[in-house]
Amino acid sequence: MSSSDENAALVPADGARKAYDGLDTEASKNFHDTRHTITEEVATGAEMHQTEGGFLKPLIFGGLDGILTSFAIVAGAAGGSMPIPVVLVLGFSNIFADALAMGVGEFLSSKAENEWILSERRRENWEMENYPEGEIREMIDIYESRGMSREDATKVIETMAKYKDFFVDVMMAEELALQVPEEDHKVESMKEGVVMFCSFATFGTLPLLGYVIIPALFPTLGEEVLFTAACVVTGLVLFGMGCVKSMFSASNWLICGLETFLLGGACALVAYTVGQFVDGLIADT
Repeated sequence: MSSSDENAALVPADGARKAYDGLDTEASKNFHDTRHTITEEVATGAEMHQTEGGFLKPLIFGGLDGILTSFAIVAGAAGGSMPIPVVLVLGFSNIFADALAMGVGEFLSSKAENEWILSERRRENWEMENYPEGEIREMIDIYESRGMSREDATKVIETMAKYKDFFVDVMMAEELALQVPEEDHKVESMKEGVVMFCSFATFGTLPLLGYVIIPALFPTLGEEVLFTAACVVTGLVLFGMGCVKSMFSASNWLICGLETFLLGGACALVAYTVGQFVDGLIADT
């Protein structure tokens, strides 16, 4: 084993992340200092970031929307005293139709946003080709407004401007606050749509499973037990999703879990209350 390989083996790829999670400044310093002693051929010394967070939004949003939509049907049906077959028909048909709609919507919205960003990049690229002095001056003004001296800002911007594609990407981020998507952005948008669909459908079926499994195993139990089981399952899943979210935000898992549980519970309470209210109105007519 070469000396560079030996050095690389001593530098964990997630060293920077662990140092940040523990707020260990000495560990962070050691990681970066050691990494820069390794030759460029060794890729294992590269700083690791949590790239999985890119699908966190459709995963959490789809899961929350799915389970709350499903539980809203269950809660509304319980408040309105609807029979179990009606709950199952409304629940499963609505969940999978909504999951498909959410998945397609996520794909189309993500794709449209990326295409708009790329169109803005083409405009910035055209402006850079036709009037680079104006673009350079704008960037110098931006950097100066953020605290750099005019001299330093000019030096930095003029150096970056030598590399056109890189400079255009910097302009997109600094001037327009837009992150340029990758070349395969359509594939990424499709993945986000699939994650949204799967998350919505999977979590959305959980409150309904009790209405299928429990009557088959315990046919003598009443509907109140089924609704209680749905409440327990929904509460546990909401709390669990909050805990998972904390893994990507470096927040306390208990606080994130309780936050998601309370917000989701409030939505479920509204559905149950509306169901009771509407059922009362129908009974009075």
